[in-house]
Amino acid sequence: MYQNILVPVSFEADRNAQGAMDVARVLLAEGGTITCLHVLEQLPNYATQYLPQSHLEAAKAEVIDGLKALVAEVENASSLVVEGHPSRTILDHAEHNGTDLIIVASHQPGMQDYLLGSTAAKVVRHARCAVHVLR
Repeated sequence: MYQNILVPVSFEADRNAQGAMDVARVLLAEGGTITCLHVLEQLPNYATQYLPQSHLEAAKAEVIDGLKALVAEVENASSLVVEGHPSRTILDHAEHNGTDLIIVASHQPGMQDYLLGSTAAKVVRHARCAVHVLR
């Protein structure tokens, strides 16, 4: 069982955020904590100039609502939204907060993942704690 579980959450259609939370609940030790983390990837300036001013705030509010729904029924769970590069931010958060397990939902790998690498693959390769990948 694990005391400090990090569940990076992506709301892409092929990611199973609820499944990752279900696994976290099963693997959580008594008195342990679960943190749901969503990383807002920073868009380049040339792309943001074509978006309405309120787009980023609305997107962040939508993510916060989704995270609140995921942790609502889970004791000792919290949510956090940060900006940054997804894999690096997940790894940094885990290392700086004493995470002993990362549960990451991943899609079925395709050729693009073998050439570029996915967030889940980078987390698996570089994490200093246990990582559970959920497909």
